[in-house]
Amino acid sequence: MILLRCMERYPSKQIPTICARFISLTTSNNLIQKWRVERGLPINPNVNGVLADGQDYSYQDGRPTPYGVGQIKRISKQRELAESIMRLTQEVDFAVERHRKLKQAEERYRQRIMNSKLKPKGAALLNAKNERHK
Repeated sequence: MILLRCMERYPSKQIPTICARFISLTTSNNLIQKWRVERGLPINPNVNGVLADGQDYSYQDGRPTPYGVGQIKRISKQRELAESIMRLTQEVDFAVERHRKLKQAEERYRQRIMNSKLKPKGAALLNAKNERHK
């Protein structure tokens, strides 16, 4: 892609040096990103850390400083993530509870059918009736 752009923009004599610069820049950038991802680090090292998360200044008398623009964005993003996690957790809990209730209802239905099918007969039926009347 970059090589095609080089060919379109520059005369044929300048292509090797200019394209070599572009290719070497993008290749090293990709290697650095791959290295950081393999080690579990963020692709952009300036996203987190003391410089990004800390305050720009502080008052000498100890008053709290207002949040910076980046801090406000991160706080709102974290709040949205927390709300979505809570909502999804509630949905999962509801689904688990509903599944449990459906299983119990099915088990009660099967038990009711089994109780209606299996009844004592003969002497056992007479004994059961006599015990109920006592």
